[in-house]
Amino acid sequence: MDSFNGLDMGLGSLPRISNAKSRSISAENFTGEKGKAGMATEGTGMNQARDLGQGWKVSPSVLIPGNSTFTMAEITGPGAIQHIWLTCDPKNWRRFIIRIYWDGEATPSVEAPLGDFFCNGWCERSNVNSMPVAVNPAGGMNSYWSMPFRKTAKITIENLSSEQEVLYYQVDYTLTEVPDDVAYFHAQWRRSNPLEYKEVHTILDGVTGKGHYVGTYLAWQVNNTGWWGEGEIKFFMDGDQEFPTICGTGTEDYFGGAWNFEHPIGEYGVFSTAFLGLHQVIKPDGLYRSQQRFGMYRWHIMDPIRFDADLKVTIQALGWRSGGRYLPLQDDIASVAFWYQTEPHASYKPLPDIDGLEVI
Repeated sequence: MDSFNGLDMGLGSLPRISNAKSRSISAENFTGEKGKAGMATEGTGMNQARDLGQGWKVSPSVLIPGNSTFTMAEITGPGAIQHIWLTCDPKNWRRFIIRIYWDGEATPSVEAPLGDFFCNGWCERSNVNSMPVAVNPAGGMNSYWSMPFRKTAKITIENLSSEQEVLYYQVDYTLTEVPDDVAYFHAQWRRSNPLEYKEVHTILDGVTGKGHYVGTYLAWQVNNTGWWGEGEIKFFMDGDQEFPTICGTGTEDYFGGAWNFEHPIGEYGVFSTAFLGLHQVIKPDGLYRSQQRFGMYRWHIMDPIRFDADLKVTIQALGWRSGGRYLPLQDDIASVAFWYQTEPHASYKPLPDIDGLEVI
């Protein structure tokens, strides 16, 4: 029997012994080197630890200067990132950009505002209780996406603001052999603000290679009254042109709900489950916060969307107008697409500047 490489983790594999090596990077061990954690003599906790000294939480976080990029982790493999935890001020959830690079590539495989990557695009704390993403009080962000690599992994955080900001983080990973049939993790952010009339929001486009789509997060602001979620999500794959191979039946259906997410009567039924959720509903306050906003996720963990050559994903924004007719909406929709694929990947569209990212 082949030895267990420590990658396919679950309750069934927990008893299995492996030669994989466990490592962790944080502000207490910037390199993840064995036996080198908790040795800091300088750091953001230096004053608090002045009576206790080395080994007593001297460096629990980092300060990222304004308009700069911090390398959060740089790892030599082979291996896999298995867990990321971090937290920062919610005002930075659209100002901090997370990027992840595999095997020395020039362009990132993951590029998204930090909050959106953890299903909190509206910069207001919202708990998430799902398998790959958990967000807990008060703003503790956790990713359990499996992120294997063969040569190197690099994670950066860009601070787009002009102010110095604090970041707490930990990256837990394993060093082990990676099988030939294992693909690389990718994530991409897009925004339509506002969506043009009778147009669709493109969640993902330009993907080339072989892989499988594993998740969608949407931060959706409704700019009309009435119900907003009649639109269909569509997956165009492997040469599809005008019509897709997979077409949903409505926005709330795709995210695992039904009948306008309404429960009880007159209220949205907020839910967060292992694979899908409407975890955030932001209501108007009668003054300056005038629009309803929603956060939704759908993880294709048990039903990945597999493609051999290319993939495009879109979603419609549809409400109702008089006479029982659909109304194409012009909402503010931001999305993160999550997928695995073989490398190389196509370059992503440049992110907008800080004003284009802002929640307003």
